Amino acid sequence: MEILSYTLKWSEAILRWGHVLFAILWVGNSFLFNYLDNKLNKDLKSEEIDGEGYLMHSGFYYKLQRLKTSPNKIFLNQLVIFKWQSYLTFITGILLLAVIYYYNAGILMVDKRVMTLTPSTAIIYSILSIFISWLIYDFLCKSRLIRNNFLFLLTMFILLCILSFVLTKIFGPKFAILSVGLIIGTNMFANVLTVIIPNQMNIINSSKENKEVDISLSLAAKQRSIHNNYSTFLVLFIMLSGHYSFLVYHKYNWLILCLIGIISVMARHYFNLRGRNINKPSILFGSIIALILLAGIIFYI
Repeated sequence: MEILSYTLKWSEAILRWGHVLFAILWVGNSFLFNYLDNKLNKDLKSEEIDGEGYLMHSGFYYKLQRLKTSPNKIFLNQLVIFKWQSYLTFITGILLLAVIYYYNAGILMVDKRVMTLTPSTAIIYSILSIFISWLIYDFLCKSRLIRNNFLFLLTMFILLCILSFVLTKIFGPKFAILSVGLIIGTNMFANVLTVIIPNQMNIINSSKENKEVDISLSLAAKQRSIHNNYSTFLVLFIMLSGHYSFLVYHKYNWLILCLIGIISVMARHYFNLRGRNINKPSILFGSIIALILLAGIIFYI
């Protein structure tokens, strides 16, 4: 085995391991903090505490409080800010993309039965799809459309369908589906990099300078965090798409992916509502039944 090939194999193995590990940490943080925001008792008459609750782990009780005001400046320098899980998930993912797919673009990205492309053209299309998708998503998040949850979600679903369909007409099936996950994952990372962390740092700096905190920064950061939370199930499904080729290579793979997107959002919504003590099992059962019906329909088409 040539040294370059051997090095690439080790790089792929380490990057895959790291990518999965960091993704687990990132998703875990997302689920935990959104659960806490929903679960904390907010029926409090306090000028400082917005919500509080108790947890147990490893035999110890933990008291949690969400504050309305800034903590003492001493503690501001000791804040734990969860960002590297997101950054490293993205970095390892992009490196995997380069080492595996871009390096072997002529084999793994290009399918002449779909479209005749040179490897370099396929790579350019891939990069453009990532950047353009982020620009469109970010623009919609900053537009008036974000004020209407139903219209925003409907628009996102329509764009997901268009994106999935177009990609399956450019790349081979496996890379086309993977590209959808890559785009959503990149949007999630960009939410952290360009909105969530900068807004948090602005809030921290305002607290250090004894300035009034702009609550809109908190709301915008939380909004992007919720978007990431609802996207996780679909992204994880796509990350594992190499294990179910019967879906990836189906003639309606793009539509199947979009329908699974709806089902995954329904399931995630059930758990988010349950965190707020709103138990609606009909949503969870509805998502399970929808998945069973989808499986049945796929069998006959």
